Amino acid sequence: MRLATVLWVDDEIEILEAHKLFLEMKGYEVVTMTNGFDAIDYLNAHLVDCILIDESMPGMTGLETLQRIRQIHPHVPVVLVTKNETESLMEEAIGSQITDYLIKPVHPNQVLLTLKKNLDNKRLVSEKITSSYQQQFQTMLDALNDQPDHESWVQIYRQLVYWELEMEKSDTTEMMEMLLQQKKEADAAFFKFISKNYTSWIRQLDEKLPVMSHDFFKRKILPHLKEEETLVWVLIDNFRLDQWKAIEPMVSELFRIQEDDCFYSILPTATHYCRNALFAGMLPLDIEQKFPSFWKKDDDEEGKNNHEVDFFKAQLQSLKKNDLKFNYHKILSHQEAVKLAENTSDLLYHPLSIVVYNFVDMMSHARTGMDVLKELAADEKAYRSLTKTWFIHSPLYQVLKKLADKKCTVIISTDHGSLQVKNPLKVIADKQTTANLRYKNGKNLDVDLREVISFKDPHQAGLPKSNISSSFIFSGRKDFFCYPTNYNHFVQLYKNSFQHGGVSMEEMIVPVVRLVNK
Repeated sequence: MRLATVLWVDDEIEILEAHKLFLEMKGYEVVTMTNGFDAIDYLNAHLVDCILIDESMPGMTGLETLQRIRQIHPHVPVVLVTKNETESLMEEAIGSQITDYLIKPVHPNQVLLTLKKNLDNKRLVSEKITSSYQQQFQTMLDALNDQPDHESWVQIYRQLVYWELEMEKSDTTEMMEMLLQQKKEADAAFFKFISKNYTSWIRQLDEKLPVMSHDFFKRKILPHLKEEETLVWVLIDNFRLDQWKAIEPMVSELFRIQEDDCFYSILPTATHYCRNALFAGMLPLDIEQKFPSFWKKDDDEEGKNNHEVDFFKAQLQSLKKNDLKFNYHKILSHQEAVKLAENTSDLLYHPLSIVVYNFVDMMSHARTGMDVLKELAADEKAYRSLTKTWFIHSPLYQVLKKLADKKCTVIISTDHGSLQVKNPLKVIADKQTTANLRYKNGKNLDVDLREVISFKDPHQAGLPKSNISSSFIFSGRKDFFCYPTNYNHFVQLYKNSFQHGGVSMEEMIVPVVRLVNK
């Protein structure tokens, strides 16, 4: 492995000889200069890994030398060594983009620690992550084999997301492969768990059962409503737990995170079903029976989420909260988002404000057909990164910044997540069958039943029947449905795209976060 080269610039470098020898014993190559002019000449011809520079030197000061260095090597770490601890100097040094600073007299171990922090940080972090994951591997394996309940599955998924994000800080391919294998085993076990338990959940509203779409408002929003303070409920469509974790650092700078939890999306994990269930406080079957003119079938061309306010008013009535004043905003375009950011104060006029933000859903769907987005979101790591980039520049971030200064509670949630699909699953169906790649609703569905969750009677899953003989099938793991006609074409088109509607931790275990002002 190549020795890291350190350039140390100090007009009294001779008294630092012991420090130089100490660093060389620790494996660093140390080049010394006594003034800024010689340092600049050296850097014009040589590359170094780190620069230590004295702030007070005759001829050219440390900060003046630093400004010249930044023109030659804008990214090399520079550590300012100074006797001057005044605040104005520190502010000027930080403004000049120093990486770190040391106060004279310096001890050799201080210098060593600074070099390790700035040069060896990635390697040390990688080694620590690898060691920690190896220690946790068996614990997670035991958890998977211990017949986890719905609460345990949330914790398993949170751990998998945590390690996936941690692995991004490391270049350890072997550990990432171990994690992906463990995640694959978890996917298969979760699919079996949902197959076994889902129908027993949906018809019972019990505090011991998981919070699901149709009782989300009652259990996660209603208890936090206060007459004297506004609650802003931001529902980001198609928003996964790992996407929340990607933007969490930015949000935590604005708010105190009082609750960071998850709930379970109903099946199908698709907007038409999940979001209507969220607002109605009912399963899709009950919505169709109570609001037959509002409920739309999968193959209906008109919008399927146009009656969320009507559904929500009905839920408030069933909860005897008819007098609750609320406003509702659905953001379908960037222009609407900008308008919301400009008029954020409008969200504070009522005890409850609801913001449905659709951009993440548009981004994930667009990924299938747009070559540029296919490149930008080639895998889940890139998808998280794209989400983070979007959020930083989004009007939604501006809305949250403004709300952080107001007396209010903010709850961020979603309706369902999404999954990057990998494995085609051949299905034969008639022309009236739904087009979704993760679930199918129709007659005469011919598929390998060992690979799907099937409801011949949709009412068992709380779902309406599109006709008297229709049934539902749901894909799990990373499978997606393809028809035999033009099979290879559609496999190539949709493989590695992000889809939703099926059974996976990513689609079903989704975030709900409660934020309060600092």
